[in-house]
Amino acid sequence: MFRHKGKSRNLKHNIGIASLLSFVAGIVNVVGFLAVQKLTTNVTGHFAFMVEEAFSFHFHQALFYFIYIFFFLFGAFFSNFIIEITQKVTDKNIFIIPVLIEALLLMSIALLPFNFIVANSNLIACAMLFAMGLQNSLVTTISNSVVRTTHLTGLFTDLGIEISQLFFYKSDEQRTQLFSSIKLRITIITTFFIGGILAGLFFSTYKMKTLLLASMILIVGLVVDYVNVKLEEKK
Repeated sequence: MFRHKGKSRNLKHNIGIASLLSFVAGIVNVVGFLAVQKLTTNVTGHFAFMVEEAFSFHFHQALFYFIYIFFFLFGAFFSNFIIEITQKVTDKNIFIIPVLIEALLLMSIALLPFNFIVANSNLIACAMLFAMGLQNSLVTTISNSVVRTTHLTGLFTDLGIEISQLFFYKSDEQRTQLFSSIKLRITIITTFFIGGILAGLFFSTYKMKTLLLASMILIVGLVVDYVNVKLEEKK
């Protein structure tokens, strides 16, 4: 799932990682909004709010939106920076560190007192945006830009384009490729939605501890990947 990169990946690998990470993103998206009333998985809305506040001369509030965008960007930068450094040492398990950092960060946020989270909503939003920037960079690198998991606008755009192409692409090879791509995008949208629904249900009882579910899913994904590597080495 994590260990295959670029051209060595197939549809099964992409669906596996898409299911896991989009489920995590759905949880983070809903928990972030319910807990701190902020968007925590993408920055499109923050950019619009930043411009609005700047034109209204509310520069202090505009600065906060800029900081949100920066932390998402920094997460993406940090993820790939770590991957590039790791690749210079080994070509195996190069994605463990970014995934582990994301899992530990989400776990740390989950274990904070809820009163602290409410009182420091901007800090929590920055931490969650950093985690999602890290995740989006990670999956983009792994899949050679085929899979993205933290926002849905582009996915719905691509899905609409590909469904329309079914009316015009008639060769078996073209239609097979289209159906594979459509299946992948529907998987990402569906698991994001399921993650969000579960997060909404759990949040009323568990509050930020709902993020422990996302953290554990990431750790389980790493363990499963590690076991599969060891099994392949024994063959």
